[in-house]
Amino acid sequence: MPGPGAHLLYALSGGAALSRLAGAARFGPHHCAVYAANAFLGPDLGSFAEWLASFLPSSSSAAAAVGDLAMGVVHHPFYYPLLLGFPLACLYAWLSRRLLLAGVLDEPSRVALSRRQCFYLITAGSLSHFFLDHLFEENGHSTMYTWILSTGWWVGRAPINSDAVVIVGLLCICLVLGFVYINRVKHEKSATQKSNQSFFLIVVIAILYCMWCATQIYLRNPPQPAIGEEADLGVIIFVAIYLFLPHGLCALSMNQNDYAELEGIQLR
Repeated sequence: MPGPGAHLLYALSGGAALSRLAGAARFGPHHCAVYAANAFLGPDLGSFAEWLASFLPSSSSAAAAVGDLAMGVVHHPFYYPLLLGFPLACLYAWLSRRLLLAGVLDEPSRVALSRRQCFYLITAGSLSHFFLDHLFEENGHSTMYTWILSTGWWVGRAPINSDAVVIVGLLCICLVLGFVYINRVKHEKSATQKSNQSFFLIVVIAILYCMWCATQIYLRNPPQPAIGEEADLGVIIFVAIYLFLPHGLCALSMNQNDYAELEGIQLR
């Protein structure tokens, strides 16, 4: 299972990369700190509560039950931000302002984080925490990892499915040609519009791709290999939830051009 060092290094390096790409004024040290804190310790608060309960007298079944409940509820990629997201967002927003006023942690934008930004970062940190946990805990036999592999074909050699060749080939061709068409040289739309259209195209193709895989695996009787032996359905869903979604939430938490005037706490 990944330890504190792995979680902290993964989150801080990702935050530093976002800061380098977007600019420190948009994604600064405060963003990185909140994101890393929740990827490092966040969902493990449930494990910490369970560990504390283990020191109580063994006869205290109620205390043990509370520890088990905290582990089962808080140590979860979605329950953690849903249950503790708002109070922690208030706490982190207050800490961000205090640290900036005290000159302890710099923020190039000179704007403290809002509760909304903190909530995005808390959720992103929780998902990033489980990105590592699902892949590397329980000796590779976690429930999520087992499900990902189950979307592949492991019963002998996968039979050749002509339907899969046609459907998957068509979707891949549409994705590549659509991307080239959107980003063609002589185009009057801005780079932002092209990026948004490209993202929309990718999402549509990904949904259609997953629908094809799901119908072959779960609706066909007997099940058929969706794309040969590949576990594309599990991989796409896992990467979308635990890799792209947290980084998308980090992007949503970035400071906007007019953020200081509308929502932030101006400290200049």
